[in-house]
Amino acid sequence: MCGIAGLIHRGKRSDVGSEMTAMLQALKHRGPDSTGFAVYGEPVEGDYVLRLKAAEQEDMGKGRGIDKIVDERIAEVERRMEERGAVIKLRDRVRPHAVRYVLSHDGDTEDLAKYIEEVDGTEILSFGNGLELIKDLGDATRVADEYKLQGFKGTHGIGHTRMATESDVDIRSAHPYWAFPYNDVSVVHNGQITNYWNMRREMERRGHRFMSNCDSELLAVYTAHNLANGMTLEESLRRSIDEIDGVFTYLVATKDQLGMAKDTMAAKPLVLYESDDLIAMASEEVAIRAILPHEIDTVDPYDEEVRVWQA
Repeated sequence: MCGIAGLIHRGKRSDVGSEMTAMLQALKHRGPDSTGFAVYGEPVEGDYVLRLKAAEQEDMGKGRGIDKIVDERIAEVERRMEERGAVIKLRDRVRPHAVRYVLSHDGDTEDLAKYIEEVDGTEILSFGNGLELIKDLGDATRVADEYKLQGFKGTHGIGHTRMATESDVDIRSAHPYWAFPYNDVSVVHNGQITNYWNMRREMERRGHRFMSNCDSELLAVYTAHNLANGMTLEESLRRSIDEIDGVFTYLVATKDQLGMAKDTMAAKPLVLYESDDLIAMASEEVAIRAILPHEIDTVDPYDEEVRVWQA
């Protein structure tokens, strides 16, 4: 079932953290297992923001030295950052298993990311100039409170409420997904990809990494691959309708754009609101009305429809 939502402001910054929290909380009934946000703040030239988890939430507090193991993992991650020439400007242990870094780095970011993820039990959730990806177990309000997301200023964001159907209830299987080498791309998806394994093996042959067995991660890897090879976001979305089999509606965000695509059958819902200043979309209109309580006009995108908006 799941629920997806996204918004983008034209020409201004807003409290996208609170807006996305309200939208996703309104979709809680579509997915109570986990909630994820990809929000885009104001980039600082020369700085990267890296979000990392060093364990699953449910592993913490179980004893058997897990706290010590996580501390050792984080220490090794930071040693590897410094070894690759990254300068840590800010370190925030936002949760016992999750860390937010602001760092500068002049080298190959993909090489740095791969070197970090060689540390057993760690996963980079996002690595970019503007993107910050937060996801964990629980509903939107709980996750936003735990990660202090309320008040996050930015131009756009996407999010997801997940009902686990074919993979585990854990952070690894939660949306959104990020994929390198294209630093600021994120994806949320509602549907099922039937040629997932064929396309995944092709992406792996091209050197791309997968961190879960969730078919939605393929869309992030696929998009990152296309953008890194010179496609525009619109071209990638249109190509996906021909190359990806299944039933899907998905949203993609980059550092300054938000896009959507629906498959040929258009079985997965999406409701869209657009004004001169704001574009908002979600699986149900109730999510849009959570931030726009007055009377509004909405539309349902058609089958094979692709749209891209600029921040």
